[in-house]
Amino acid sequence: MAERRVNVGWAEGLHARPASIFVRAATASGIPVTIARADGTPVNAASMLAVLGLGAQGGEEIVLTSDAEGAEVALDRLAKLVSEGLEELPETV
Repeated sequence: MAERRVNVGWAEGLHARPASIFVRAATASGIPVTIARADGTPVNAASMLAVLGLGAQGGEEIVLTSDAEGAEVALDRLAKLVSEGLEELPETV
């Protein structure tokens, strides 16, 4: 199981626009990914409702996990997106 722990880089946390950016990126990864607050239950990272339901705030630690083939690369890209508060999935990671 691959895992990445990162702090949310968007000041507003994973709400509305940042959540939408993250969910699109998680879906585009083509593998099942879960996201959780550091002390919470993992949810489907490709579900907008589930991601919004986390209520993750800016600076808060989240955990991304996947056990699919190619998970290491996909999680690296998603972790970079979240930690840096980017507007789109980085292509160079």
